[in-house]
Amino acid sequence: MALYPQSSAERDRFVLSRRRPRPALDPWQYQNLLVEDERTAEGLVAPVATVFLTGRECPWRCAMCDLWQHTTEDDTPRGAIAAQVAAATAILRSRPDSVSRVKLYNAGSFFDPRAVPDDDYDGVAAALSGFTHVVVESHPALVGPRVDRLLFALDRHGGDNRRVTELEVAMGLETAHPEALRSLHKRMTVDDFTAAADALRKRGVALRVFLLVFPPFVPFDEHDEWLRRSIDVAFDCGAGVVSLVPTRSGNGTLEALASEGLFRAPTLADVERSIDLALAHAFSAGAYQGRSTRGRVFVDLWDIERFAACSDCLDTRRARLHATNLEQRRLPRASCPRCREAGE
Repeated sequence: MALYPQSSAERDRFVLSRRRPRPALDPWQYQNLLVEDERTAEGLVAPVATVFLTGRECPWRCAMCDLWQHTTEDDTPRGAIAAQVAAATAILRSRPDSVSRVKLYNAGSFFDPRAVPDDDYDGVAAALSGFTHVVVESHPALVGPRVDRLLFALDRHGGDNRRVTELEVAMGLETAHPEALRSLHKRMTVDDFTAAADALRKRGVALRVFLLVFPPFVPFDEHDEWLRRSIDVAFDCGAGVVSLVPTRSGNGTLEALASEGLFRAPTLADVERSIDLALAHAFSAGAYQGRSTRGRVFVDLWDIERFAACSDCLDTRRARLHATNLEQRRLPRASCPRCREAGE
C-alpha cells in the first residue's frame, strides 16, 4: 500500500487533492425529493420519501465517499435545514397518495452541529408532524446527546392525538474487515460501531446499516465471505435493515487505489450476486434462531446504470432488483442474448 498514506493527516490530503471542483449549492434549497416503494418491518409495501438535503460537508474524509459534491464548504445556516424539510413535506402532503415515511439524507451526519444546527431540530420535528417514521444518517461517533434532543423534539410535536414520529438512524459500517475499515479512513472500529448501535437501542431508536458492495482494500476473492461477516455484525447490532451500496468510482481516490490493485468497481452481475448472497445468508441465520429472517436486506438502486455494461438488459435487471427489495426473496435472473452476463 505504498501509494496510500498511513497517517490521518496525510490521508486527508490524499483524498482532498484528488477531488474535482465542488458545485455551488444553495444551503436553503434541498437538492431532490424522491418517493419510492419500500418493504416495511411489518411486511407491507409503503411509499417512502427521500429528501436530499443541502448542508455542510461531513468532517470525515472517507476514501470511498463521493457525497462531498452534494454539500457546502461553509457551515449550514441556522434555519436552513428546517426550511428545506418544511418545503419538502409540504409537497408530500399535497400528493394524492399518502406518504408517511421520510428519509432525511444530508450527505453526511444529521447529528453534526455544523451540518444540521441543533436549533433546527424543533423546526424539523414540526415539519414532520403527522409522519410516522423518519430516517436520518449519522457517523457512529456522533450518536449521543443530539439524538436525545431530536427525540425530544419529535415527541413534543407528536401530541394532540397525532402519532409520534418514530426515529431510525442509518449508519455506515461499510465492512467488518478490520484492516479495510481502518484504511477507509472512517476513523472507527467495529467495536465503535457496536457501541453506537447499542446506544441507539437503549434509546429505542431503530438502526439501518449501510454495507459496501466491493469495498476497497478487501481482496476480491474474499468479498463474499466478508459480506456475510459484515451482515452478521449488522444484525447482531440490532439492525432492522441492511442496505447494500455498490461502491461508486469517480471520486479520484478510488481511481488511484484501483491503479494499485486495491479496488475494483463492481459490475451489475457483482451487485446481483451480492444481494442474492445477502438474502440467503439473512434467511439461513434467521431460520437457525427460529425466525424466517433476521431483518430486511435491500440493495441501493440509485445510479445502478453506471454498473451495467449492457443497455439491452439494464431495465429488466433493475426491475428484478427492485422486486427483490420488495419481496425479500431471490428471483430468477433474466438472460440477455447480447451480453449473457445475467444468465443463470
